[in-house]
Amino acid sequence: MSDERIEHVVVPGTFDPVTFGHLDVIRRARRLFPHVTVGVAASVGKNGSGPTFTLDERVRMVEDALVEEGIAERVDVRPFSGLLVDFVREVGAGGVVKGLRAMTDFEYELQQADLNYHMAPEVESVFVMSSPQFGYVSSSIVRELASLGSDVSFLVPPNVARCLAEHFSR
Repeated sequence: MSDERIEHVVVPGTFDPVTFGHLDVIRRARRLFPHVTVGVAASVGKNGSGPTFTLDERVRMVEDALVEEGIAERVDVRPFSGLLVDFVREVGAGGVVKGLRAMTDFEYELQQADLNYHMAPEVESVFVMSSPQFGYVSSSIVRELASLGSDVSFLVPPNVARCLAEHFSR
């Protein structure tokens, strides 16, 4: 384990779609670290089904949302498949930043952090608690509301709301 300061971290996720909660974690990672890479995972969703949006669509939504929110500086967005620790090494980052909303997030993320530590002890795991206004926000809730025709503009940036409306109007 190195005593060097971490200059570059990865904020990973499927971002299906990116929400204000995700953007809050990215914004906070930017405050803590000079360089952030948002890693958009190609993997299937947590419930075993595939993502609603393609990998290219999700990458584009994240990039556009970062610009809309004024937090694109010092943030790269890259797709990845495979193991997170391999992606972290590939981009030359020293850590992973994840947001925690509830105890269920903590249990899952602790297991992942422990596994990552065994595979790549040089990669630090950093957790930030969800801001209170975003603790209930999840991509699955956003997708469900949007699929029912509800306004999701209080949960996602305008570009994402447009993509959701277009997707669910098909």
